[in-house]
Amino acid sequence: MTVPVVTIDGPSGSGKGTVAARLAQQLGWHCLDSGALYRLTGLAAQRAGVALGDAPALGALARNLAVEFRGEAVYLDGIEVSRELRSEATAAAASQVAALGAVREALLAWQRDYAQPPGLVADGRDMGTVVFPQALLTVFLDASVEERANRRYKQLIEKGITAILSDLVEELRVRDERDRSRPLAPLQAAPGALVIDSTGLTIAQVVQQIREALEQRLSGAG
Repeated sequence: MTVPVVTIDGPSGSGKGTVAARLAQQLGWHCLDSGALYRLTGLAAQRAGVALGDAPALGALARNLAVEFRGEAVYLDGIEVSRELRSEATAAAASQVAALGAVREALLAWQRDYAQPPGLVADGRDMGTVVFPQALLTVFLDASVEERANRRYKQLIEKGITAILSDLVEELRVRDERDRSRPLAPLQAAPGALVIDSTGLTIAQVVQQIREALEQRLSGAG
C-alpha cells in the first residue's frame, strides 16, 4: 500500500480503541475507529425506527449517514451523540447491524478513504482481514472475557452509568459468539497477525509491542 496502515482487530473491550488512538498519536498518523461507524448506524436505525434486521433499509441508512467528528465529540444529524454512542444498547445494536452485508458494503469505501498520508491506524473487527488486507502490520488484540467486562464496568461507572458486572460478562460472551460466527467478515486474526493478549498488560506495554513490530516492518520495507 502507498500509505502505511496498521490494523488492530479484536473483540469488544480488548482495548483496541484506546491502543489505536495512543499509537496514532505517537506516530502522528490518522486514526479510524471503525466500530463508531457501526454504532452510528445502529443508533441512527433506532432513532429512525428501522428494524435491525432490515438489511436494505440499513444499507441505505449507512450510505447516507450525516456524521461529523469534532475532536472526541461525534455528531449525528447535527446532534452530539458521543455519550449515546458508548452505551451498551448502542454497542449491541452495532453488533447486529455489522452482521449484514448491505451495511458492511456501504461502509467499506468510507473506511478505506481514511487511509491518508502520513499513515493510518485502524481498529475494528475486520480491518486486517477485509478492509485493509495488505496493511503493513496487522494486530489481533485479545483479553479474557472477565478482564474485558471489568474494564467496561469501570468505564461505565466512571461515566456515571449504572452497570452490573455479571450482566456485562454475559453480554460480551453473546457478542463474541455473534461476531465470531457471522458468515460475513467474522472476527478472527488475519493470517500472520501479531496476536497480543492484553490481559494484565498496560496500554503502554501493548503500544510498545506494536511499535517494536512496526519498526521492524518499516525497516524491512525500507
